[in-house]
This record gives sequence, structure tokens and C-alpha cells, in this order.
Amino acid sequence: MAQVDAVFREAVGNNPTGKRGWQWVMVTAVVTVFIQGLSRSTAAAIELLGNAFGGIVVSDRFSSYNHLPTQQRQLCWAHLIRDLTAIAERPGASAEFGAELLGLQQQLFGHWHRYKDGRIDWPALQQSCLPIRQAFETTLQRVVELGYQRGERTPWASTVRTCQQLQKVTDGLWTFLETRGIEPTNNAAERALRQSVIQRKISQGVQSRQGAICRSRLLTVTTTLRQQGRDVWEFLEQAWIAHHRGGVMPSLLSDP
Repeated sequence: MAQVDAVFREAVGNNPTGKRGWQWVMVTAVVTVFIQGLSRSTAAAIELLGNAFGGIVVSDRFSSYNHLPTQQRQLCWAHLIRDLTAIAERPGASAEFGAELLGLQQQLFGHWHRYKDGRIDWPALQQSCLPIRQAFETTLQRVVELGYQRGERTPWASTVRTCQQLQKVTDGLWTFLETRGIEPTNNAAERALRQSVIQRKISQGVQSRQGAICRSRLLTVTTTLRQQGRDVWEFLEQAWIAHHRGGVMPSLLSDP
């Protein structure tokens, strides 16, 4: 099943109007697609992925992806590690549970890296990670069962709420162990978005729908071509000639 790395980034107050801007990027093995605009809704995510998307999205826990069934999601462990680290840095019982969850995560990725290096095969990876998954989910359950008082605003209450949120989507944490070829993080999308974020800060972003469309298309073309190892200027030259002479436009797909 095809993997899509997706990431959403909000840019606040970095243009003269002070309006919020939204950047989405989707990375596949063949192309990278950008969408920039003023919406961060589920509709925007569907616009990016399409109505008939049948692959697996590797993303953070942003709510706009909740329209996808759990079996079509892999929640990014890089984002999760940040949450677990925040829990471990809190006082009291939070620190103990956070350290336990981080320890399980380190064991998990130890096996994953052994698999990626070719030191263990796929069945061995699944077998090795099963008890880690069980221990991780059991620890989340223990935290939730301890609970917190209604209206409580303490570090412990924040820990319980995080674990409750994780329990609701827990199956999405382990897709990379159930479907071969899926990565546990959306780092590819984060890397693809980095240059766009820098450019947006320098250029003050876009302030119209037309500008957002233009910028999205330029980023999609240039990033995809670099991803495929193709020359950007050569592609633009071919497109310019085709436009003025009525020829066939070059394709972003390396083998259309």
C-alpha cells in the first residue's frame, strides 16, 4: 500500500495583514505536492489527498486527518516523542510514567533500526515489538485509570489528557509494524516543508488565493523535480516552449 507523508504548518502574523496562513505538504515516492491557503479544515486535507485516497498517511495527530480510518493512518512517532518527553519532564508520577514510555519507545526504535539495517527480518521485527506494544498500551491505560479531578489544572491532569488522546488513536501508532514499507515518522514531509517555511518568512507569504495557487504550484514543481533528480530549468524551458508553440507539456511524473 502506498505511503504518503503529510504535514500541516501554520504561519501566524508573518504578512502585513496579520492573517494566518496555512501550508500543507504531501510527500510520496514520486511527487511532492504543496497547498497553501487560508484553511486548515478537513476539506483542505481532502483537497490534498483526494476523495478516493486508498493509501496510508503518515502524519501528526492534527484533527483534519480524522476523516481517515485508523488503518489508513500512521501517527508520527517523532511528534509523539515530544509529548512523551514533556510528560517525563513534569514532576511526580508524570516523570515516572513518562520515563517508562520513553524507555519503551527507545526499545521499539532499537528493533526498527536493526530491521532497517538488515540485521533482522520482517517477522522478527513484528515478534520483537509485540510485547513493547502491549506494555506501551498497558502503561497508557494505567495513567488513564488513575485519572484526575474535574476542572483540575495540574501537570498530572495534562499527562492524563495526553494519554487519553493517545488511547483514542492507539491503533494508528502501530501501522508501520502491520504494513510493510510504512515509516514510523513523517520526517520526509517535514524536510520538504522546511525550505518553504524559510521562504515564507523572507517573502512575507501570500495574501490572495491567486498568489497561494501560484506559490503552491511552483513549490510542487520545483520540489518534485529535485526529488526525482531532474533539472528544474530544463523542465521550465520545455514548459515555456510547449506553451508558446502549442506542444505537449512536460510531465512531473518521471515515467508518465
